[in-house]
Amino acid sequence: MEKKHGLLLINLGTPSDITPTAIKQYLTEFLLDRHVVDLPYFIWYPILKYIVLPKRVPYIINHYRKIWLEGVSPLLHYSQLLRDKLNYYLPNVRCELAMTYGEPNMQSALENLKSCDELTILPLFPQYSTTTTLAVFDKLKQLTSTNPILARAQFIRDYADHPSYINALYLQVKQAFLKHGQPEVLLLSYHGIPERYINKRQDDYIERCELTTQLLTEKCQANGINLPIHMAYQSKFGKGKWVEPNTSDVLQKLANSGINNIQVMCPGFSADCIETIYEIDEQNRTIFLDAGGKNFYYIPALNDSDIQINLLSDLIQHTETYSGP
Repeated sequence: MEKKHGLLLINLGTPSDITPTAIKQYLTEFLLDRHVVDLPYFIWYPILKYIVLPKRVPYIINHYRKIWLEGVSPLLHYSQLLRDKLNYYLPNVRCELAMTYGEPNMQSALENLKSCDELTILPLFPQYSTTTTLAVFDKLKQLTSTNPILARAQFIRDYADHPSYINALYLQVKQAFLKHGQPEVLLLSYHGIPERYINKRQDDYIERCELTTQLLTEKCQANGINLPIHMAYQSKFGKGKWVEPNTSDVLQKLANSGINNIQVMCPGFSADCIETIYEIDEQNRTIFLDAGGKNFYYIPALNDSDIQINLLSDLIQHTETYSGP
C-alpha cells in the first residue's frame, strides 16, 4: 500500500482582521515570543502593553487597510493559494498551512495530517534564523506529546543555498528585467534582526543572507545579467542596534549618487506581506524617488507562482532534512 505523505508549510502569521482587537491580539502573541524580543517578561510586558501597542495598533491598521486582499491579509491570501496549488499539482501529498502566530494554527494543521505515514515540515523562511525558524521548531516541540506524527517528521532547516531556490530567484529577476528593462542596480532587501542576536544566539542568519546574495549574483552573471547587486536589511523595530546597512539608507544614498533606475527584491519573503507591499513598494519607493531617483520597481515575492510551486516540489524531494523537533 502506498504511503501517504504530508507536507506542513509554516509562515510567520498575520492578523485575522483589520480591527484594533485583531491587530492587538496578533501583535501581543508575536511580540511576547522570546525568540522575537528577548527582554525579561516583567520588563517587556508593561512596555508592550502601555507604550508599544497603543502606538503601533492604529499605525499598522492604516497600513493593512491599504493592502488587504479579499477579506484577508496578502500573506494569508498567497499562502492559502500556494497550499491549494501544491495539493493540486502533488496529488500524492497532503499539504496543510499553519502560522507561527495567529490562524491557521499548528495544532489544527497537524490534526488534518495525522493520518499521514510521513511528514515534512517546511518553514517558509529561506534563511534560517532563531527569530523565525527556531520559533517554529520550539512551538512544535510543545505539541509533540499530543501529535505522534511529529515523532516521525522530517524538518527542512532552510534553503538559502539550494540550487532550485537560487534558480527561482534568478527566474523572478529575469522576468522583471524582461518586463521593465534592466535597472542600473538590483537591491536585495532582507528582514533585519537585532545585532546582539548574532553573537548571543550564534544566529547564522546574516551568513545565510549573504550566501543567497552571492549565489544569485553568480547565477545572474553566468547567464549574462551583469549589474551591481547590493543587499540591505529592513523592518527595524525598537531602539536597539540592528544589522546594517538599512534598506532605506541604501536607497537614499543610491539616489543621491545619481542612480535613477532601481529594482528591489526581497528574497527572504516567500509571500508578499505588509513588509514588502507597504514598507518596500510604498514607503521605500517614496524615499528613493524623493531623493532624486526616477524609476523604482518592486519585484514581487514568489507567492503562488509556478516558479514557487516548482521550487517547493523540488525542495521536499531533494533537500536534506533532519529528525525533530
